[in-house]
Amino acid sequence: MDLVTDGATPIPRMVIVDEIEPESDAGGYFFTPDTPLFLAAGDRIGFDGRSVTVTRAAGGSFSPAGTAGVRCHLSGRPPLVLRALYR
Repeated sequence: MDLVTDGATPIPRMVIVDEIEPESDAGGYFFTPDTPLFLAAGDRIGFDGRSVTVTRAAGGSFSPAGTAGVRCHLSGRPPLVLRALYR
């Protein structure tokens, strides 16, 4: 599922996120949280290539622990905004 990670757009439904990867033209950045992120409908997620910030719909925000880095992208690879697992 593709979700917007601009920090302002609400998540449309509950998801479990295991990895974040912006579109390939954003530099090949990725973020893998130490534990899956449980996002509720209305939460917002922001990713600047180095860190993630989750803003809860009910108020408050946090930055989960995880690994950030840069991947090499081959030309012609389809862009991804966010990969999420449903459970």
